[in-house]
Amino acid sequence: MKRDGDGLRIVWSDSSEAFVPFLVLRKACPCATCDDARKKPANPFKVLSAREAAAGPPTPTAMRPIGRYAYQITWNDGHDTGIYPLKMLHELGFQKDA
Repeated sequence: MKRDGDGLRIVWSDSSEAFVPFLVLRKACPCATCDDARKKPANPFKVLSAREAAAGPPTPTAMRPIGRYAYQITWNDGHDTGIYPLKMLHELGFQKDA
């Protein structure tokens, strides 16, 4: 895995390559907080916190492996509770709109 512009390029063990934009990764965060937020209707009047506004576009600041099955991503907005299983990264990388 390596940063490639505004996304993550992944070369899998079968030599296939996938690209996942950071925005797609951030929106797909599998943590409980983000999962709950996705279930609520969008708030058109949501005001960004100062930290969210200063963060800019979603960008990982760190990625650490969790065993042999996932990566934990720390984002520039401070969010770090999402653990992305390899299966999920594979699916996101091969979606037609990714």
